[in-house]
Amino acid sequence: MNDFSDFNTRDIVKAYASGETSPSEYMDWLINRVEKVEPKVCALYVFKPDQAKQQAAESTKRWFKKQTIGPLDGVPVTVKELIATKGDATPLGTAASDKTPATEDAPTAARLKEDGAIIFAKTTCPDYGMLSSGLSTFHHLSRNPWDLSQNPGGSSAGAAAAGAAGFGTLHIGTDIGGSVRLPAGWTGLFGFKPTLGRIPIYPYYTGRSAGPMTKTVDDAIMVMPTIAKPDWRDATALEYQALEWNVPPADVRGMKIGLMLDAGCGITAEPEVKTAVLNAAKTFAAQGAEIIEINPVLKRQWLDGLDVFWRARFWGTMLELSPAKRQSILPYIYEWAKDAENANPLDVVKGFDATLAMRDACGAAFHNLDAIISPVNPNVSYPADWASPTNDPQKPFEHIAFTLPWNMGEQPAASINCGFSSSGMPIGLQIIAPRFEDLKVIALSKAYELWRGPITNWPAL
Repeated sequence: MNDFSDFNTRDIVKAYASGETSPSEYMDWLINRVEKVEPKVCALYVFKPDQAKQQAAESTKRWFKKQTIGPLDGVPVTVKELIATKGDATPLGTAASDKTPATEDAPTAARLKEDGAIIFAKTTCPDYGMLSSGLSTFHHLSRNPWDLSQNPGGSSAGAAAAGAAGFGTLHIGTDIGGSVRLPAGWTGLFGFKPTLGRIPIYPYYTGRSAGPMTKTVDDAIMVMPTIAKPDWRDATALEYQALEWNVPPADVRGMKIGLMLDAGCGITAEPEVKTAVLNAAKTFAAQGAEIIEINPVLKRQWLDGLDVFWRARFWGTMLELSPAKRQSILPYIYEWAKDAENANPLDVVKGFDATLAMRDACGAAFHNLDAIISPVNPNVSYPADWASPTNDPQKPFEHIAFTLPWNMGEQPAASINCGFSSSGMPIGLQIIAPRFEDLKVIALSKAYELWRGPITNWPAL
């Protein structure tokens, strides 16, 4: 059997077109890889190897006849458990949820299938997708392939673990406060959160986006034209534009790039994280960009306010459950949400208003700047069985201060690896651009990836 470990998505499609390999041969290799490594990382949910092999065989016939149905025909992909797929339950990571199979595909899954991609598995997430962790009362504990004792982050925990473990090239997560970028940063992946509404999502919510998590920028480029196609169900979606995602690397000469090393609150960036991001900033400067240190966009009262609002929202969800179901929720999540039982309604409203304050601050931050760079994660890593880097339900969001504002501000943002800690764990650089300038994030990421060089030490497991 051929080894396709070094193939990216473009290589796979070219190999199918030339006859060098087939979807069936690639899928056989991938399933063998998954069956060997999955017990170690626990990244997947509803892994269906027999169905995937059948779909690959059908794609192989189409490629042979030159009658493919889309640009991703026969390419394996995973989607996060929260993204509904017809016929599969969407348990939201928790034992407390209803397990009735979904009656239709969510927008991202529907577009992937229409373009011929094979969703061979879904990926794990924590209870209600509310942790930066793989800790779940329904799924097995997902682990970081770089060090199995460490956390992959979350809430797109399984997608991060699957991507770093080499389970194919394309993985789709969701992100409402950093849930694509945070785990991408902790596992060395490229994670892209587009402008809100660029990728239709359902159910939609304030700040909630879907996005690719891949080993390379080019892999994300290959899937964006598919998952950015329109879907009427997303009332927050942007007007569809057939963007040319395969842009050249950015020429940064003369660009003004803001450098944000202080998030304004939360966990202070650790020395190794700051050093890696500063080195990335020096790389941009060496290529001709003007680096300007800027103040944080987030304030303590806004992060705390959003915490109150989210607690109240989830406590309302939990009150709809029977007492027995409520008791099956992860204790960390239950304790966190129950604090809203006696919340002042005015504080809850102020908490929601914090999202608008963040939006205003994020928009203002780009006055006279072309882009902003910062850490993604403030810390290097933390134990696999922790719910978050603090592991404290009273301090649940101290780690998302660099990522959260750009969800509420709706700006496109990416995580790209910018080095490794002394312990060998990946460190992520965040690249942010003004709203609607998604292609600028891609071009800057492509440029930095080129300057940095490829990652050659992915976990072998």
